[in-house]
Amino acid sequence: MADLGKVDLTTVRRLASGDGWRVSEIVCRSGPRDPVFEEQHTWVSVSAVLSGSFTYRSRNGRVLLTPGSLLLGEQHTSFCCGHEHGVGDRCIAFHFKPELMEEVARDLSGVTRTDFPKHRLPPLQRLAPLIADVQALAEQPGSRGAEEMALRMAGAALSGIHEGSARPITATEERRMAEALRLMEARLVEPLSLGVLAQELGMGRHPFLRTFRKVVGESPYSYILGRRLTLAAERLRTDRERIADVAFACGFGGLSEFIRRFRTRFGVTPSSYRARARPGSARTDVAHDPT
Repeated sequence: MADLGKVDLTTVRRLASGDGWRVSEIVCRSGPRDPVFEEQHTWVSVSAVLSGSFTYRSRNGRVLLTPGSLLLGEQHTSFCCGHEHGVGDRCIAFHFKPELMEEVARDLSGVTRTDFPKHRLPPLQRLAPLIADVQALAEQPGSRGAEEMALRMAGAALSGIHEGSARPITATEERRMAEALRLMEARLVEPLSLGVLAQELGMGRHPFLRTFRKVVGESPYSYILGRRLTLAAERLRTDRERIADVAFACGFGGLSEFIRRFRTRFGVTPSSYRARARPGSARTDVAHDPT
């Protein structure tokens, strides 16, 4: 939705922020009988609608927003949101400085503008994985993948409005991403951010993210997470460390996060994985595994 809200009917919760971007969860409880107020976007706004439906009206007309759609708002644009068709909505709102949107646009094929002539991207099938990841971010505020998610949202909004053709992978892109992979492997358990990786390669954040996904087939954050989990699985098979020590040694910030990620990737908890790999070795970890 917006940067400003009706205080008594709207709850805003900051989830994460960084250089040129921020993201918040906005829950609105307005209904058909509540007054409509004029508001204004202070930054460029790209919001994922997670639940509820509402109308959005500005100088470009009026549109109905529904779950799974993206709301696109330009900086300094005045607008009104209405709930004449139901009560309440929940959005995850990404706000961007114009300079960051311009940086992203320069990296997208065929995209030469950063304006939003339309207010909405409908609930397209290709947006479903992005919306699912946004939902996950709301459940884990401040997660390490927040910056990457913000740039993906910016790219989805701009490419969805001003689509261009896909570019082939070049030899230079392959070489630079191979260098990125070497850097990640050398510093796998360090708290590497998207900005640090891009800076090491002399690239902007969005060009690095786009190129990495194109060449490697997954995002930098997903790649690092997978490699850390693989490293952890190896240590569980071969070492006698406590599970908590394995988690911290492999770059995870907490035991509960590690157990959840490990179970999602391998289908079992770390203690169960160790027991299968080394029968009789899990007994000493029971007190340290909250599952």
